[in-house]
Amino acid sequence: MSSQVSKASTTLPGKVEKVIHPHPSSGEPEKAQIAVEGADHLYREIRVPNRLIDSNGKKVKLKEGAEVEVKIDGPASRRRRKSEAVIPSLPILLAAFGPRQAWRTSRRPRGRSASPRSPES
Repeated sequence: MSSQVSKASTTLPGKVEKVIHPHPSSGEPEKAQIAVEGADHLYREIRVPNRLIDSNGKKVKLKEGAEVEVKIDGPASRRRRKSEAVIPSLPILLAAFGPRQAWRTSRRPRGRSASPRSPES
């Protein structure tokens, strides 16, 4: 068995929107706000410390407007395959809705009209 765990990953393009300089007395690190393309509206921006190391081992910082790639990876065992999609079973449907509502269709019951009856003269 291999000691390396199989990983699932994706890479999304992004752009540095702004560099956030903290208050000098706060002790917080400088941060880069990155807009991730393809993410949902509320989760589009992420903020990361602006302390990076390049391939030569030198410390570097991101600048506004820089094009970046955001890589997301995780263990492959946590991933759900299409064949493992969650479909509620009959006992769950019966517990949630009762036996009659679980099987009810969108058909209109027989013998009833869609409009209220008009009064007879």
